[in-house]
Amino acid sequence: MARKSTPEPTPSPIADFEHSLEELELLVEKMESGEMSLEDSLSAYERGVGLYRKCQGALEQAELRVRQLSDPTQPENSENFAFDHD
Repeated sequence: MARKSTPEPTPSPIADFEHSLEELELLVEKMESGEMSLEDSLSAYERGVGLYRKCQGALEQAELRVRQLSDPTQPENSENFAFDHD
């Protein structure tokens, strides 16, 4: 009988950002080594652009969150964000 797989828990935005940034840094190191073929370099570049955009989006969300939490005219905003300690 087939086993039902449980869905993987969604990583926190912070953990996801850190993982993406780490992967991006590794890709850059590999590309800078000059030992990749042109095809592999293009694939790595494409992956890197995707990771960069993902990181940039996460940073923009974090900045928005900080602005909302810091807005003295709307103190109720600070209650809308629960920090996930997972």
